[in-house]
Amino acid sequence: MPRFSPRLVALAVIFAAPALAQNAPNAPNQPAAPPGASVPGPKPDPVVARINGKDEHLSDLENLAQNLPEQLRQMPPNVLYPILIDQIIDRDLLVMQARKENLQKDPEVQRDMRDAADMALQNALINRIVSPAITDQALQAAYQKEIAGKPGEEEVHARHILLPTEAAAQQVIKELQGGADFAALAKKDSTDPAGANGGDLGWFKKGDMLPEFSDAAFALKPGAYTTKPVHTRYGWHVIQVLERRTAPPPTFAQARDQLRQKAIQDAVQKEIEEAKQGAKIERFNLDGSPQRATDQIEPPSGDSPSGDTPSGNAGAAGATK
Repeated sequence: MPRFSPRLVALAVIFAAPALAQNAPNAPNQPAAPPGASVPGPKPDPVVARINGKDEHLSDLENLAQNLPEQLRQMPPNVLYPILIDQIIDRDLLVMQARKENLQKDPEVQRDMRDAADMALQNALINRIVSPAITDQALQAAYQKEIAGKPGEEEVHARHILLPTEAAAQQVIKELQGGADFAALAKKDSTDPAGANGGDLGWFKKGDMLPEFSDAAFALKPGAYTTKPVHTRYGWHVIQVLERRTAPPPTFAQARDQLRQKAIQDAVQKEIEEAKQGAKIERFNLDGSPQRATDQIEPPSGDSPSGDTPSGNAGAAGATK
């Protein structure tokens, strides 16, 4: 088992964040107790530390441990929990000192405390509404309804040659029309790493690639290649389709994560839409003036929001999303 220093665990505790909706735990399927069965009493929750009269319980340790990285959670409790107790003691002492200095009265601190309370309430609500939607029974029902028994998605097995200019792509097409071997040209001319393998991209679905690339590939019959260069943000492509097939639908195990994510999103969105019903929502411009339908939201003068230009991830094809 890996060894972790107390300092590493301490850092993990400091930066551990409450689980958000996308990390909502799987709801356990707990069978109902049979009639007449005795109901177990509450789980013992002994005090594990007392700091200036404030009690910290075993449940506090368990809650803290749940937010640690998985590797740390695998540590034996008799190793992990003493470290966590030390961290709780340190945290409580720092909080007590902050209160002595009346930092809880600082307006910025009060705002942060309100934000933290709001986030905790939001996460509690999300976990409550999501849990029934992500049981194995619910996910199996979604699988049967949305996936099982339906035809799979069409796939093509294709290869391509990526060129830096349209003229270079047209030259490759001219050579292919003259009888040149596609794989040999890919190895010689393609700027994509797949060129070393004859430009082979393997099997892919239409949604796996950029639209302009997929549209061209899925319009081809097996053995055919594009007679006009196909342009994407990665350059100019010459594409050849080798085979076509309808993929079998995924198994439940393969689709489970996707079904779970969709169930979470659907449950949260449904709750939001219901919350909006009857809610009075007013929007304002960033200068505080009432917002009109024709107004454009812009940052105050002098402020320029920083943001990265969205872009897809280049894959082996140079045309993957």
